[in-house]
This record gives sequence, C-alpha cells and structure tokens, in this order.
Amino acid sequence: MPRFQKHIFICINERKTDDARGCCSARGSAKLLDYMKDRVHESGMKGKVRVNKAGCLDACAQGPTMVVYPDDVWYSPKTTQDLEEIFTEHIQNDRPVDRLRISFKPKN
Repeated sequence: MPRFQKHIFICINERKTDDARGCCSARGSAKLLDYMKDRVHESGMKGKVRVNKAGCLDACAQGPTMVVYPDDVWYSPKTTQDLEEIFTEHIQNDRPVDRLRISFKPKN
C-alpha cells in the first residue's frame, strides 16, 4: 500500500530572465504551490495527499508544471481556478482534467 494516495509535485524552478526556456517560478508556480497545499489541508486530506515543491520537471515551455503520482498525469495550471478544478476533479474524485493536461510527444 502506498504511503500517499496522491503525490503532487509542482515545479518552482528559477532561471535567469534571459533563458529562452523560461521558468515555472516566473509564471507564478510558488503561489500555485501554496494554494494546493492549503486546499489539501483544508479538505482534511493531509496524510492521504502530499504536495511537494519540485525543481525542474523538464517541461518548461508548458509551465507552470505539476505532476500527480501515481497517476502520472502532468498539468499546466495557470490560475488558482485551474488548480481548484484539478483538486476537485482529479484529487478528490479521480477524474483527470483533460483540458489542463500536458501531452508529451514520444521521442524517436
């Protein structure tokens, strides 16, 4: 049995402003991280759901980036409203939010 039902990682990586890839931190990911942590605590899911900050998740162009394990679902939430939808639909009800998902093209 896994320790957590869901484990959420939100990238808060910072890069120099002249880096062409950009960074999740500059796109407000720290605020999103705090919001998701608060929602987990408020909902009584602490101990079942873990929210962690992450370094680079290597999806900079889509950032801010977050991933939910063990589901292996990658998201690009831009607002707290996006996170609320992810929290309600995916975290609480196990229904990933397709419109916010990042899809990766297979490497050849």
